[in-house]
Amino acid sequence: MGDSGDSVKQEKKVVFVTVGTTLFDALVRTVDTKEVKQELLRKGYTDLVIQMGRGSYTPTKCDGEHGSLAVDYFTFSPSIADHLRSASLVISHAGSGSIFETLQLGKPLIVVVNEDLMDNHQSELAEELAERKHLYCAHPQTLHQTISDMNVESLLPYPSGDATPVAKLMNTFLGFPDD
Repeated sequence: MGDSGDSVKQEKKVVFVTVGTTLFDALVRTVDTKEVKQELLRKGYTDLVIQMGRGSYTPTKCDGEHGSLAVDYFTFSPSIADHLRSASLVISHAGSGSIFETLQLGKPLIVVVNEDLMDNHQSELAEELAERKHLYCAHPQTLHQTISDMNVESLLPYPSGDATPVAKLMNTFLGFPDD
């Protein structure tokens, strides 16, 4: 009786956006635009969950009524991994530690490079990962086009045993010596 409407509802497909602990308002602002949200909805996603890091920009919450994308956000959660596991697509800041976990979970991933922090090798990391065909890469200003062009069926699974070049690049990014 009360559940008959639920069986007709579209399958929940969550996009999880994580910026780690950085201040990356440009990514949060971009994801919160009408164009990006409409493109995600057109691709079949139903929910957008944004982890804002230390950002000051507050996205617009939406309950998903009337054919719109449901949007929620938070500034910190001790269980980012739960969000990664339940997501259908992850959009991550290039310096976020969640990149490897997302790849190991076999989730589609868009890595967004923060041009204000180019001195910390984010662009090299994004390019290295993109060449492996495990994910898509974007800048805040190209995110809409990346989502529009994306075909998640074309992504190759991440071979977790072959992470050495990416790990070295991450270690360089984090300031650890090559051993």
